[in-house]
Amino acid sequence: MQRGAKYLLVLKIKQGSDKRRLTDNNELIRLFQQSGLLYLDEMIVPQTTIADIDMSKVSYYLTRIHKRESEIDFDMSEKLLNNLNIMKEGQLTLGGLLFFAKNPQKYRPAFCVKAVSFVGNSVGGNTYRSSQDIEGTIPQIFEETLRFFTTNMLYVQAGQNFNSVGQLEISLIALEELLQNALIHRDYSKNVPVRVMIFDHRIEIISPGALPNSLSIENIKLGNAVIRNNLLTSYGSKWMIYRGFGSGITRLLEVQPNIELINDVDEEQFKVIIPRPKNSIS
Repeated sequence: MQRGAKYLLVLKIKQGSDKRRLTDNNELIRLFQQSGLLYLDEMIVPQTTIADIDMSKVSYYLTRIHKRESEIDFDMSEKLLNNLNIMKEGQLTLGGLLFFAKNPQKYRPAFCVKAVSFVGNSVGGNTYRSSQDIEGTIPQIFEETLRFFTTNMLYVQAGQNFNSVGQLEISLIALEELLQNALIHRDYSKNVPVRVMIFDHRIEIISPGALPNSLSIENIKLGNAVIRNNLLTSYGSKWMIYRGFGSGITRLLEVQPNIELINDVDEEQFKVIIPRPKNSIS
């Protein structure tokens, strides 16, 4: 039985002078997450099987752990997959699905990135330069979304000589950190995608789920972190450039200090706004 699943709760939350029963599954899940009783990425994804796993991705991950690509012959047994928390009880964990599946969106179609490069500065605009639904595992989505950024943004001279290759108008380090955070730390109890929007004057990255209750914008700017997704953090720290130390926000603000961070509790989302240079309209 999974952590948190053995608890059957009927909770009461006070709202003004009234009390109501808390029966919504998503609210219960979020309470379990916040209390540390439940990590959603450790839960199994129903109807998945070992056939859904791309074993080449598992092999690549193992070589990243051991740092030796050709010296180890791994036995891709179900026991190994269980030990890596890719599988439980014959089915994939959510973390296993999002890092090692052949097609994660077969079971979780909303866990993708919807990216749009708009003409103008309004999300209500009906004209765009580029639009893409980016799917795959988290590492694949990360790489493809970075390509979306770099192909829909400008490269500027930035004081270099004429023969130099231009620099991306917004720090690539900042974009990498923000995108990794959006994919690894988002709230996977919310069945909605991460949204990336490029406007003429700004870029927005919107991740499902506000910060956990104990965190604030001021906290994360100082390097404080609360892990929402244990497995994704572990896999990401070994597979990607992500390290999971909690220092990413501090680092990206050093290279791109004009970033605005918005913890939108009412809409249950985390929004990042990055102004573009005035000459960025193309």
